[in-house]
Amino acid sequence: MSKPLNDGKTSHEHSGAGYGPGDRHDQATVNVRGWPSGHVHDNQVVHHGHGHDGARAETIGALKDPVCGMAVTADSQFRSAHDEHQYLFCSEACREKFRVDRSRYVEPPADAQPEPAPDGTIYTCPMHPEIRQDHPGNCPKCGMTLEPLLPSLEDEENPELADFRRRFWWTLPLTAVVFVLAMLGHRLGWMGAANQSWVEFVLSTPVVVWAGLPFFERCFRSFVNRSPNMWTLIGLGTGAAYVYSVIATVAPGVFPEAFIAHGRVEVYFEAAAVIISLTLLGQLLELKARSQTSAAIKALLGLAPKTARRINADGTEEDVPLTHVHVGDLLRVRPGEKVPVDGVVTDGSSSLDESMITGEPIPVGKRVGDHVIGATMNSSGTLVVKSEKVGSQTVLAQIVQMVAQAQRSRAPMQRMADKVAGVFVVAVVAIAVLTFLAWGLFGPEPSWVYGLINAVAVLIIACPCALGLATPMSIMVASGKGASNGVLFRDAAAIENLRKVNTLIVDKTGTLTEGHPAFERATGVNGYSEEDVLRLAASLDQGSEHPLAATIVDAARQRRLAFEKVENFESSTGIGVRGLVGGRKLALGNTALMQAEGIDVRELTAEADALRAQGASVMYLAVDIRLAGLLAVSDPIKATTSEALARLREDGIRVVMATGDGVVTAKSVATRLRIDEFHGEVKPADKLALVTRFQEEGKVVAMAGDGINDAPALAKADVGVAMGTGTDVAMSSAQVTLVKGDLRGIARARELSEATVGNMKQNLAFAFAYNALGIPLAAGVLYPFTGLLLSPMIAALAMSLSSASVISNALRLRKVKI
Repeated sequence: MSKPLNDGKTSHEHSGAGYGPGDRHDQATVNVRGWPSGHVHDNQVVHHGHGHDGARAETIGALKDPVCGMAVTADSQFRSAHDEHQYLFCSEACREKFRVDRSRYVEPPADAQPEPAPDGTIYTCPMHPEIRQDHPGNCPKCGMTLEPLLPSLEDEENPELADFRRRFWWTLPLTAVVFVLAMLGHRLGWMGAANQSWVEFVLSTPVVVWAGLPFFERCFRSFVNRSPNMWTLIGLGTGAAYVYSVIATVAPGVFPEAFIAHGRVEVYFEAAAVIISLTLLGQLLELKARSQTSAAIKALLGLAPKTARRINADGTEEDVPLTHVHVGDLLRVRPGEKVPVDGVVTDGSSSLDESMITGEPIPVGKRVGDHVIGATMNSSGTLVVKSEKVGSQTVLAQIVQMVAQAQRSRAPMQRMADKVAGVFVVAVVAIAVLTFLAWGLFGPEPSWVYGLINAVAVLIIACPCALGLATPMSIMVASGKGASNGVLFRDAAAIENLRKVNTLIVDKTGTLTEGHPAFERATGVNGYSEEDVLRLAASLDQGSEHPLAATIVDAARQRRLAFEKVENFESSTGIGVRGLVGGRKLALGNTALMQAEGIDVRELTAEADALRAQGASVMYLAVDIRLAGLLAVSDPIKATTSEALARLREDGIRVVMATGDGVVTAKSVATRLRIDEFHGEVKPADKLALVTRFQEEGKVVAMAGDGINDAPALAKADVGVAMGTGTDVAMSSAQVTLVKGDLRGIARARELSEATVGNMKQNLAFAFAYNALGIPLAAGVLYPFTGLLLSPMIAALAMSLSSASVISNALRLRKVKI
């Protein structure tokens, strides 16, 4: 963990330099930090003054993001204060991780008093994800029990579920006896009416006081926090029925004659007890159903192997816990084993089943130089993998984080429900009071008894739990469903908005195409064969770091061609390279280089133009100032791109290509993919402007890209879609990530978006309709016409079943085909 500097030194002592002219010494200083977890650095930025924005900073040494270890600059806009220190980050995603769990990345000063180390679990509310704390408890807004932000495979049974089950089963027999006595006691006549009230009091008190204690505690906190919620209604309803019955039992003389029936003042111990038992039953059903919404995350967590086989420096091998694997370690992956962490193959070849991460069922071949994803299954051969990303930096860990973040975010549709729920409870209490007064003043005898019972029924049946759960449950299930299909949503807004997209702007390289050049062909002239041209060009390119050069060298190695030593290597930026190979003067590059060398390339001009028209990059090779041939390297279009674009066009989405490549190359790719509108030679600012223009025209725009140059447009678009095969900057700027980099994922994501929004609408419609019908019924509006009243016990059963039905409907999303 990172350790904040707290040694009492001034900024002079740490920086080795004094303040410049005009600097004030009496202003507060804030240390700005950024370094990788596990290291202690005394590099810092000292801010003068108290403000964070616009404060002048002095950079001393290199700064690193404490979350991911990426280098950051002192003027980074992503920062967070903690213990009088400022920490810098490379992106909003890293800053959010830091805010959620600072203890993971920050260590207290050495002279600080030791405190009991928390387990690092962050707890949040399913209905109010902005509520987060480092210990279990209840939500101050809605009273629901907080859940771990990330579930764990080692999690035992939900303690609240175990507690409610115990309270329910221990008191259920008492509730049943009280209910039978209330219904049949006066008919049996074996005990006096007064004695029956005392028996019901004794039997119901453990149910209400002990089994219902969690509900009354939440009700009390709702008043303390000035946040009326479902527990406010339940507490008021059951409390009113119980307290009224206690008074009627202990001091029946305070009630007028109208309250007496069957030889005693009517009591409603059975209503309070049954409501408590039914509410406990509803909570048991709800907690069990809610646990299923985290099944997707637990399934992802279960993919990671527990150990890795590490190859030590002396050649020996040992099995070590996954937590002991570090970047740069060599790991052996045998047939039938899972790849421990993200890395690159250094030896061997095999096929990996990546379906659990990408959703793609076809095994992917891997050989030396290929990247592998942790938790994928090795099918046949043995691989040696050099670890590149471990811990929270692996693809699997990032998927888990993104799924958790999406599940805990709030959909725009939820705002409507929140606004309604904000005044709903107060309105219900007012309706209950009016019900009590209306029945008491104008109802039949015993009118005030009728008023009390109907008011209690209103309070119970109007519980807003179903309304609050309507959208969060759908979002949680949809996020898990998307993750299992290689589509990661960063937040609920992305799930809700993706279905509205009607214009898609796509980058070319890495989005429509593979993103890495592939050798296409070589042509020889003047006595040189294709093999000669490739061998000589690869020999010359050994000294180049250009991606196209690496492609040519790899192609020659795959053909097992013999390389010759290069001498006097010279690179001319933008046109090509020169050098001596086997005593011959070679030049490899574009037409400009050939013209500079005085070489006539007209013999191959027609072929070169044809290759460029197909989207290839062409290089000429000259040997001893004479044309020897050409080589073509292209960025192949992904095999799935045509199918993906066809599906999007069928959905009525306008596809526009924007690429930094030349217009000729852009036109070639656009023609092959039947893209009507394309833009070549665009810069990042041009892509941003293109998104803005479409938005100003009233379009709902999605931007798909994979590079740093796509980040501004990804952030500006209504929905940014990043390729999981691209850069971290692109993924941190986007709301949706396609793990496999397959554009078909957009079509799948839109289908899931449609299904999810439909599911949320169903839940909200049911919740609103339930309350719209239930409240008047409980208030006794139909009594003058039917003579029927709604028992508070039936109201409690309906309230519990409403929440369970909303969750069950949300769980149907797991079966949606996308």
